[in-house]
Amino acid sequence: MTGQEEWKAIEEIKRLKARYFRCMDTKDWEGYLAVFAPDAEIDSSEAYTPRDFTGAVFLVDGVAPPEPDLTWRSTNPKQFTADLAKTLDGVSTVHHGHMPEIELTSPTTAKGIWSMEDKLRWPEGSPIREMHGYGHYVETYVRLPQGWRIQTLKLTRVRVDTIPPGTHG
Repeated sequence: MTGQEEWKAIEEIKRLKARYFRCMDTKDWEGYLAVFAPDAEIDSSEAYTPRDFTGAVFLVDGVAPPEPDLTWRSTNPKQFTADLAKTLDGVSTVHHGHMPEIELTSPTTAKGIWSMEDKLRWPEGSPIREMHGYGHYVETYVRLPQGWRIQTLKLTRVRVDTIPPGTHG
């Protein structure tokens, strides 16, 4: 690939990830599903188990975080999206992706790591009021006839701050 072609591919992948965040926050589930390859693997199983760079679990005030939830690992993007839509029904979300490290591995494949920050606010009466997370998306991408798509996604967090019900952040 020429330098111009590489630059264009990386910019297209950045726009793909921007759509991922926007579609999730606006609850555009059809648009969200469209960012994935049909056989994508999505893994958010450790999203609430903060770990440091060595993989060690962070203790918060001496308390271990929840164990990974293997039900948040999927090879069916359509089902994952439907489950996520139910989970986030009524939840106000803001997701930001920062500082992408994207590397083309061939003319039709790439890999990347995104720093991320998200803030979620549940409706009154929920078991949690707010969550503020910080972490990373580790992904691979594939270029299909429709354009670049996410082939694999793993979400991890290095920190999760929560606010219990009855308090305001």
